[in-house]
Amino acid sequence: MTDMVQFSEEQTRIDLARLLTSAVETSGRTRYDIARDAQIHKDALRRVLTGKRSASLGEASRILQACGVRSQQALTMFLLTDADQCAEWQGTEIGRFLEDFLTAIPTALVCELGSRLQEVRPRWAKGTAQRVARLLSDHIDELERKDVLLGDVFLEVEGTRHG
Repeated sequence: MTDMVQFSEEQTRIDLARLLTSAVETSGRTRYDIARDAQIHKDALRRVLTGKRSASLGEASRILQACGVRSQQALTMFLLTDADQCAEWQGTEIGRFLEDFLTAIPTALVCELGSRLQEVRPRWAKGTAQRVARLLSDHIDELERKDVLLGDVFLEVEGTRHG
């Protein structure tokens, strides 16, 4: 059991190091400036980025913020997905959507379900996620159709003004 725990902590440290390294490299800032703004010694930052030292939650958050990354978004995605997915989505519209969605969903569940909240079963999670994704896809398709229709209407209006 100890070997699994040790491996898990080591893997988490390495994955977090990959996430933080990606943020540092894409920030366009020097490591010295990031270390200063994150209030962490430059040698400690180097060890964190190489995975030789674990970063505390506060340190990871400050490093991400010093890189111009929304730390809550990045750390939430890191915990829920993996370092690669997190690095790919950080700073994107889908990353922001996910952060806002995860922040809003508890309140939405309480409002919609009320006393039935205790009836929700964990086994429904994947199906619900697929349903939400399908609903979102349908919503995007509908918005695109409306954009096309509105574009056609504006072209017709412009044509009658000049014609």
